[in-house]
Amino acid sequence: MSQCRTGYLLGLGSNIAPFENFAQMTTLLLKCFEKISMSRVLHIPPVGMNSQHYFLNAVAFIETDLKQDDLKHICNQIEIALGRDRDDPDSKHKDRPADLDILAYLEFPRDINREANSITDEYFLYPLIDEIKAYLNDKPCQTGIQKGAEVTVGNLTFGQTATTIYRN
Repeated sequence: MSQCRTGYLLGLGSNIAPFENFAQMTTLLLKCFEKISMSRVLHIPPVGMNSQHYFLNAVAFIETDLKQDDLKHICNQIEIALGRDRDDPDSKHKDRPADLDILAYLEFPRDINREANSITDEYFLYPLIDEIKAYLNDKPCQTGIQKGAEVTVGNLTFGQTATTIYRN
């Protein structure tokens, strides 16, 4: 059986210079956390907004004992550092360089059977949530999912399948 892991699922997204900003989001998260377990990265059209710019989206699991408000502060600071205007009340419906959303606090393997639709209503994340849950529990992912996009950070390439990225 898999080891017990507790932490937060995050939704990650970018549709302004998405490959560069996604790499920067990952780098900035690794400055705050020793490791990030991440689903594959999908290159998909925008959902719920009118834009011609495709998004890179992924779901990450951060093992931490931080309080949710402290993690939210870190996520907001990363968004701001990459150029998102957090004071714009309509920012949810605009193109963005960085979007980091806390989806849920989870304990694995206890929450392995938790349905993706109980975590978020953003249906485009469901296959990524299923993939990261399977990955964290050393199980094969049963959900059909499109090919992942390749993201490069320095000498590291990721995004085509679920993986864990460690701080150097």
